[in-house]
Amino acid sequence: QVHLVESGGGLVQSGGSLRLSCAASGATFSIFAMGWYRQAPGKQRELVAAFTNTGDTNYADSVRDRFIISRDKPWSTIYLEMNNLKPEDTAVYLCNAWQGPPSSLFASWGQGTQVTVSS
Repeated sequence: QVHLVESGGGLVQSGGSLRLSCAASGATFSIFAMGWYRQAPGKQRELVAAFTNTGDTNYADSVRDRFIISRDKPWSTIYLEMNNLKPEDTAVYLCNAWQGPPSSLFASWGQGTQVTVSS
């Protein structure tokens, strides 16, 4: 099992920046891909940014050109640099890891870190 711990959330003014970190421990050898999701009150969880198993990156259209996902090495710690934050970015940000062989992947989640952007 993989254990994921996020950090770096907080309160920031519109236009500001934050950097989130997600440290993976445990059976990291079984990780297939990792990324960041977010969930705002009353809304569905959505993908923010993620690495694929080949190291490519995917971004939600709403954060493209503002957020950057990076990592130390596969799969140790991933980061989410968030720039030009907007009030609509307010949400709980959750780190995600897909584990297992491609034919039977399952997801692990961190506890989440709150990001609040004031206008």
